[in-house]
Amino acid sequence: MTTTSTRFDGRLLTPGDAGYDAARTVWNAMVDRRPRMIVRPVSVSEVVAAVRMARELDLEIGVRCGGHNVAGFAVPDGGLMIDLTLMGGVRIDPARRRARVQGGALLGALDRASQAYGLATTAGNVSHTGVGGLTLGGGMGWLARQYGLACDNVVSYTVVTAEGEVVTASRAENPDLFWGLRGGGGNFGIVTEFEFQLHRAGTRTLVAEFDFRAEDAVPVIEGWRDLNAVAPRQATFTADVGSGPAGPIATLGFVWVGDPAEGRRLLPAMRALGRPVASRVTTPSYLELQRRDDSTGGHAYRRYSKGHYLRSFPTAAIEAFLLRGAADLSASPDLPGVGLQAHGGAIADVPEADAAFGHRDTMFEFGAGSRWSDPVEDDARMGAARAAGAALEPYASGVYVNMLTADELADGQRGVRRAYPAAKLARLTAVKTAYDPGNVFHLNQNIRPAC
Repeated sequence: MTTTSTRFDGRLLTPGDAGYDAARTVWNAMVDRRPRMIVRPVSVSEVVAAVRMARELDLEIGVRCGGHNVAGFAVPDGGLMIDLTLMGGVRIDPARRRARVQGGALLGALDRASQAYGLATTAGNVSHTGVGGLTLGGGMGWLARQYGLACDNVVSYTVVTAEGEVVTASRAENPDLFWGLRGGGGNFGIVTEFEFQLHRAGTRTLVAEFDFRAEDAVPVIEGWRDLNAVAPRQATFTADVGSGPAGPIATLGFVWVGDPAEGRRLLPAMRALGRPVASRVTTPSYLELQRRDDSTGGHAYRRYSKGHYLRSFPTAAIEAFLLRGAADLSASPDLPGVGLQAHGGAIADVPEADAAFGHRDTMFEFGAGSRWSDPVEDDARMGAARAAGAALEPYASGVYVNMLTADELADGQRGVRRAYPAAKLARLTAVKTAYDPGNVFHLNQNIRPAC
């Protein structure tokens, strides 16, 4: 153990060490696992050493980027956790419009560095999410309808494989691995650096939100849905249902990235949908937009969520969306919040065969989520989120791999089969077999090797 500790220059934590509990704490407080050791590398060579050490000691490997996965895959009970958070650097080349982002960086670091030049790339909706986990699963964000998903904007990856080798994946080099990393999750190795294409997105946005009583919302959502189909790509339509003091409220609107004056041209059509009980039109900076959904509770909350992709959104699905899994609209205020975010645009421009990410014909992504503090509420809260998800399942066409829950993944490969069509899963299996035949990297939305 002395040699190992020296190898990592003291950045190896074991139970009882100062910093051990903080390092194993992730965004979902339900995850309370105790790794045998936590390594916090600061270089690619140290990531290589950590992988090789785990294999020598026959320890499961968990990889932490931002720690946002609700299932808590980053924290292996009794295993070795490779915590990349000290590798959080971002370098911008404004002339070439490229960003080099280390594997432990958070989205906020990428946003801040690129926005200094008026540049950006698709990077989620929450600034404290890890770049790595978001991008490897696909990566939805406010720029996706204009420029594609996060994974569509990756030019190259630097990867530490299960054998402890360092390889580059791009269209020209290891193209099979490049294909698999663009939506295939953390199955094929540890990405220590991403190279992103940046875009002249500017620094200005507009956010429009209109609140309606849920009992009045069906025709309004039908109109909002139809307006979404013809909206410019700068607009990402959103809808949410939550509990208000006078009953459930449906909030409909859009986020516009670009000149707010152009975004305001959509407002008359939105206002013509119905009479809201309240409305808000704001013009945050892009950095403020990226932080507006950040969690103020940090890692203190227990969390559970369910998700679906929807190719269409018929009236029956709208009614189920508003009910949130309950029998009527007067149900408990403890129901999960539910939301929709529009896809389409540049996401759908990418040919289905171009990357591991699937379901590019999605109209809306649906999510149901709860957060709470008291463990006594666990079963009720998770049950309510499952009920909300089950209510929309008859209309679902698949699921975002980053939204798969631990219970879906525990049930054989059912969850993974929902995330990837059969032909795509077969190709992913071939890539997994080539780069990780022993399934060393299995604490993820796992694609099993063929051998």
